Order: sequence, then structure tokens, then C-alpha cells
Amino acid sequence: MTWARHASPTIEQGRFAEARASERMHYAVQNRKAARTVAYHSSDAADCANLLAMLGLDTMDESGQTRSTED
Repeated sequence: MTWARHASPTIEQGRFAEARASERMHYAVQNRKAARTVAYHSSDAADCANLLAMLGLDTMDESGQTRSTED
């Protein structure tokens, strides 16, 4: 007779929450690096703003997360 190992819903939800938080942190770091690179290579402020908008990084908040403009 084999026993099926069932994880509790609470543990699984915690793992998923940790994975989502880790992913958000990864993308925040990646977005900040991209914004810095664009700013460094831009010829002026207008060029920088246009390039950031093309990349979807024009709506970044102070933590580096992108905000939806539909809200």
C-alpha cells in the first residue's frame, strides 16, 4: 500500500506567494537596470522619455515596479 503525500493548502499558498514575491523582486531589479541603461545612452531627456515609453518603463514607481496606466 502506498501513501499519497498531500501538501497542505496553506503550505502551497505560502510557496506560491514566495515565488511571486521573488519574481516581482527580480523584475523590479531588471526594470531599474534597463531604465538606467536607457538613461545613460539617451541623447536628452525627451529621448530618454520616449525610449522608456517604448519599453513600457515610463510608468515605474519608486520601487522599480511598472504600474498599469489603465488603473
